Amino acid sequence: MGEIAKPILMVYTGDGKGKTSAAMGQMMRALGHGARCAVAQFIKQDPTTLDSGEYRTALKLGIVWKSFGSGFTWVGDNNITNAVLAKKGWEQVKRWISTSAFDLIVLDEFTYTLTLGYLDAKEICLWLADHKAQKGFPHLVITGRAAPQELLAIADMVSEIQVVKHHMLKEGTQAAPLIEF
Repeated sequence: MGEIAKPILMVYTGDGKGKTSAAMGQMMRALGHGARCAVAQFIKQDPTTLDSGEYRTALKLGIVWKSFGSGFTWVGDNNITNAVLAKKGWEQVKRWISTSAFDLIVLDEFTYTLTLGYLDAKEICLWLADHKAQKGFPHLVITGRAAPQELLAIADMVSEIQVVKHHMLKEGTQAAPLIEF
């Protein structure tokens, strides 16, 4: 795709539904321009188990997708496993960035790794700020609730997605394919 004039760090945060969907839409736009794209997904369980529509489509489009999560942090040993996987995931993302392998990288649910203390938010943000000016640095799209202030400060774009009304707040409503995954 050619060199990126100025990489943009985008954050989709807030309690509303649609953060990952917004990131996937941003990636679709980039793909339409011939971009090389990757997804590093944190916290969420393996997408082959979840069988998400975005994962299926990403594979068909040749997007590199790596999962670094074991599911909800409050189930079993998931908190410990997610902490280990977060470190592995961040190391992978740094390799992708350092090798200029991609034009756009989505770090899905990455804010949780920072707010839960799996990764040091100040250290991550310093690394991103220090490397962003380097040739070949990609656009980054970061999603997740409660983005820490350090991340908001270095971001070029922040969208906070709020709940106005949500169908799953009704008792007995289950996550459904096509809508939640």
